[in-house]
Amino acid sequence: MSARLEARDLACTRGASTLFRGVCLEVGAGEWVAVRGPNGSGKTTLLRCVAGLTRPERGTVLWDGEAIEARRARYHAAILYAGHLAGVKDELDAEENLRGALRLRGVAVPDAAIRAALADVGLERHRRLPARRLSAGQRRRIGLARLLLDPAALWLLDEPLTALDDAGQRLFERLLERHLATGGLALVATHQDLASTPVRSLGMGP
Repeated sequence: MSARLEARDLACTRGASTLFRGVCLEVGAGEWVAVRGPNGSGKTTLLRCVAGLTRPERGTVLWDGEAIEARRARYHAAILYAGHLAGVKDELDAEENLRGALRLRGVAVPDAAIRAALADVGLERHRRLPARRLSAGQRRRIGLARLLLDPAALWLLDEPLTALDDAGQRLFERLLERHLATGGLALVATHQDLASTPVRSLGMGP
Protein backbone atom coordinates (compact mmCIF):
# COMPACT_ATOMS: atom_id res chain seq x y z
CA MET A 1 0.00 0.00 0.00
CA SER A 2 1.49 3.35 -1.05
CA ALA A 3 -0.56 6.52 -0.95
CA ARG A 4 -0.38 10.19 -0.05
CA LEU A 5 -2.94 12.69 1.23
CA GLU A 6 -2.43 16.43 0.91
CA ALA A 7 -4.53 19.43 1.84
CA ARG A 8 -3.56 22.85 0.55
CA ASP A 9 -4.78 26.15 1.99
CA LEU A 10 -8.14 24.85 3.22
CA ALA A 11 -10.60 27.38 4.62
CA CYS A 12 -14.16 26.96 5.88
CA THR A 13 -16.72 29.30 7.42
CA ARG A 14 -19.87 28.80 9.44
CA GLY A 15 -22.22 31.71 8.94
CA ALA A 16 -20.20 34.86 9.57
CA SER A 17 -17.51 32.98 11.52
CA THR A 18 -14.31 31.55 10.07
CA LEU A 19 -13.75 28.04 11.42
CA PHE A 20 -10.28 27.71 9.93
CA ARG A 21 -8.16 29.02 7.10
CA GLY A 22 -4.79 28.29 5.59
CA VAL A 23 -4.83 24.66 6.72
CA CYS A 24 -2.16 22.58 5.01
CA LEU A 25 -1.14 19.00 5.73
CA GLU A 26 0.61 16.03 4.20
CA VAL A 27 0.27 12.40 5.26
CA GLY A 28 2.15 9.53 3.65
CA ALA A 29 2.03 5.76 3.93
CA GLY A 30 2.68 4.63 7.50
CA GLU A 31 1.95 8.07 8.96
CA TRP A 32 -0.88 9.70 10.87
CA VAL A 33 -1.73 13.28 11.80
CA ALA A 34 -3.49 14.25 15.04
CA VAL A 35 -6.07 17.03 14.78
CA ARG A 36 -6.45 18.83 18.10
CA GLY A 37 -8.45 21.74 19.39
CA PRO A 38 -11.37 22.75 21.62
CA ASN A 39 -14.98 21.91 20.84
CA GLY A 40 -16.27 24.06 17.99
CA SER A 41 -12.81 24.74 16.58
CA GLY A 42 -13.55 23.01 13.27
CA LYS A 43 -12.02 19.55 13.73
CA THR A 44 -15.11 17.72 12.48
CA THR A 45 -15.57 20.14 9.59
CA LEU A 46 -11.96 19.66 8.55
CA LEU A 47 -12.38 15.87 8.50
CA ARG A 48 -15.56 16.24 6.46
CA CYS A 49 -13.76 18.50 3.98
CA VAL A 50 -10.95 15.97 3.61
CA ALA A 51 -13.54 13.19 3.18
CA GLY A 52 -15.25 15.16 0.42
CA LEU A 53 -18.48 15.46 2.42
CA THR A 54 -18.24 19.23 2.96
CA ARG A 55 -16.99 21.66 0.35
CA PRO A 56 -14.36 24.07 1.70
CA GLU A 57 -14.60 27.77 0.95
CA ARG A 58 -11.08 27.63 -0.41
CA GLY A 59 -8.33 25.11 -0.95
CA THR A 60 -7.76 21.68 -2.41
CA VAL A 61 -7.56 18.11 -1.13
CA LEU A 62 -5.36 15.76 -3.14
CA TRP A 63 -5.01 11.99 -3.11
CA ASP A 64 -1.87 10.66 -4.79
CA GLY A 65 -1.38 14.05 -6.38
CA GLU A 66 -4.87 14.35 -7.87
CA ALA A 67 -7.67 16.60 -6.64
CA ILE A 68 -10.28 14.36 -5.04
CA GLU A 69 -13.03 15.85 -7.23
CA ALA A 70 -11.24 14.53 -10.31
CA ARG A 71 -11.59 10.88 -9.28
CA ARG A 72 -14.18 10.89 -6.55
CA ALA A 73 -15.16 7.21 -6.80
CA ARG A 74 -11.53 6.08 -6.58
CA TYR A 75 -10.94 8.31 -3.55
CA HIS A 76 -14.06 7.24 -1.69
CA ALA A 77 -13.11 3.60 -2.23
CA ALA A 78 -9.80 4.33 -0.47
CA ILE A 79 -11.16 6.04 2.66
CA LEU A 80 -12.89 4.97 5.84
CA TYR A 81 -14.66 7.91 7.49
CA ALA A 82 -16.05 7.52 11.03
CA GLY A 83 -17.82 10.47 12.64
CA HIS A 84 -17.87 11.33 16.33
CA LEU A 85 -21.09 9.35 16.86
CA ALA A 86 -21.00 5.56 16.96
CA GLY A 87 -23.09 5.35 13.77
CA VAL A 88 -25.03 2.19 14.62
CA LYS A 89 -28.72 1.44 14.19
CA ASP A 90 -30.49 0.61 17.46
CA GLU A 91 -32.77 -2.04 15.99
CA LEU A 92 -29.95 -4.03 14.38
CA ASP A 93 -27.60 -6.33 16.26
CA ALA A 94 -23.81 -5.98 16.23
CA GLU A 95 -23.38 -8.42 13.32
CA GLU A 96 -26.00 -6.65 11.23
CA ASN A 97 -24.55 -3.21 11.97
CA LEU A 98 -21.05 -4.29 11.04
CA ARG A 99 -22.14 -6.11 7.90
CA GLY A 100 -24.26 -3.14 6.81
CA ALA A 101 -21.44 -0.64 7.32
CA LEU A 102 -19.11 -2.76 5.22
CA ARG A 103 -21.69 -3.25 2.46
CA LEU A 104 -22.18 0.51 2.21
CA ARG A 105 -18.49 0.67 1.41
CA GLY A 106 -18.75 -2.16 -1.10
CA VAL A 107 -16.71 -4.49 1.12
CA ALA A 108 -17.85 -8.13 1.02
CA VAL A 109 -16.81 -10.13 4.09
CA PRO A 110 -17.71 -13.73 4.98
CA ASP A 111 -19.95 -14.26 8.01
CA ALA A 112 -17.13 -16.09 9.78
CA ALA A 113 -14.89 -13.03 9.45
CA ILE A 114 -17.67 -10.82 10.87
CA ARG A 115 -18.00 -13.07 13.89
CA ALA A 116 -14.22 -13.30 14.35
CA ALA A 117 -13.82 -9.52 14.25
CA LEU A 118 -16.55 -9.02 16.84
CA ALA A 119 -14.89 -11.62 19.05
CA ASP A 120 -11.56 -9.81 18.67
CA VAL A 121 -13.09 -6.59 20.00
CA GLY A 122 -14.84 -8.31 22.92
CA LEU A 123 -18.35 -8.58 21.51
CA GLU A 124 -18.59 -12.33 20.89
CA ARG A 125 -21.27 -12.85 23.55
CA HIS A 126 -23.15 -9.71 22.51
CA ARG A 127 -23.04 -10.00 18.73
CA ARG A 128 -26.74 -10.88 18.37
CA LEU A 129 -28.06 -8.28 20.81
CA PRO A 130 -29.88 -5.24 19.39
CA ALA A 131 -27.54 -2.26 19.56
CA ARG A 132 -29.97 -0.42 21.85
CA ARG A 133 -29.08 -2.97 24.56
CA LEU A 134 -25.35 -2.33 24.27
CA SER A 135 -23.42 0.20 26.33
CA ALA A 136 -21.90 3.25 24.66
CA GLY A 137 -18.49 1.61 24.79
CA GLN A 138 -19.78 -1.63 23.28
CA ARG A 139 -21.40 0.32 20.45
CA ARG A 140 -18.02 1.94 19.83
CA ARG A 141 -16.42 -1.50 19.65
CA ILE A 142 -18.55 -2.30 16.60
CA GLY A 143 -16.60 0.50 14.94
CA LEU A 144 -13.33 -1.08 16.05
CA ALA A 145 -14.41 -4.32 14.40
CA ARG A 146 -15.01 -2.34 11.23
CA LEU A 147 -11.41 -1.12 11.36
CA LEU A 148 -10.31 -4.74 11.47
CA LEU A 149 -12.17 -5.66 8.28
CA ASP A 150 -12.27 -2.60 6.03
CA PRO A 151 -9.25 -2.50 3.65
CA ALA A 152 -9.36 1.31 3.25
CA ALA A 153 -5.93 2.93 2.95
CA LEU A 154 -6.92 6.18 4.66
CA TRP A 155 -8.71 6.41 8.00
CA LEU A 156 -10.51 9.67 8.80
CA LEU A 157 -11.58 9.30 12.42
CA ASP A 158 -13.40 11.82 14.60
CA GLU A 159 -12.78 11.22 18.33
CA PRO A 160 -12.50 7.41 18.01
CA LEU A 161 -11.73 6.98 21.73
CA THR A 162 -15.04 8.44 22.92
CA ALA A 163 -16.82 6.12 25.42
CA LEU A 164 -14.09 3.47 25.24
CA ASP A 165 -12.64 2.13 28.49
CA ASP A 166 -8.88 1.72 28.97
CA ALA A 167 -8.88 -1.71 27.32
CA GLY A 168 -10.84 -0.36 24.36
CA GLN A 169 -8.44 2.54 23.96
CA ARG A 170 -5.46 0.20 23.98
CA LEU A 171 -7.21 -1.97 21.39
CA PHE A 172 -7.71 1.05 19.15
CA GLU A 173 -4.02 1.94 19.50
CA ARG A 174 -3.06 -1.57 18.40
CA LEU A 175 -5.37 -1.36 15.41
CA LEU A 176 -3.89 2.00 14.42
CA GLU A 177 -0.35 0.67 14.75
CA ARG A 178 -1.23 -2.36 12.61
CA HIS A 179 -2.81 -0.12 9.97
CA LEU A 180 0.28 2.09 9.80
CA ALA A 181 2.62 -0.91 9.71
CA THR A 182 0.90 -2.15 6.55
CA GLY A 183 1.30 1.23 4.83
CA GLY A 184 -2.00 2.78 5.84
CA LEU A 185 -2.39 6.42 6.82
CA ALA A 186 -4.77 8.28 9.11
CA LEU A 187 -6.10 11.69 10.09
CA VAL A 188 -7.45 11.46 13.64
CA ALA A 189 -9.27 14.14 15.64
CA THR A 190 -8.60 13.37 19.28
CA HIS A 191 -8.25 15.09 22.64
CA GLN A 192 -6.13 12.25 23.99
CA ASP A 193 -2.53 11.18 23.50
CA LEU A 194 -1.97 7.83 21.80
CA ALA A 195 0.92 5.41 22.10
CA SER A 196 1.73 5.92 18.42
CA THR A 197 3.43 9.25 17.72
CA PRO A 198 1.81 11.33 14.95
CA VAL A 199 3.97 12.71 12.17
CA ARG A 200 2.34 16.04 13.01
CA SER A 201 -0.22 17.52 15.40
CA LEU A 202 -2.50 20.02 13.72
CA GLY A 203 -3.93 22.57 16.13
CA MET A 204 -7.35 24.02 15.33
CA GLY A 205 -8.87 27.20 16.70
CA PRO A 206 -7.22 30.24 18.27
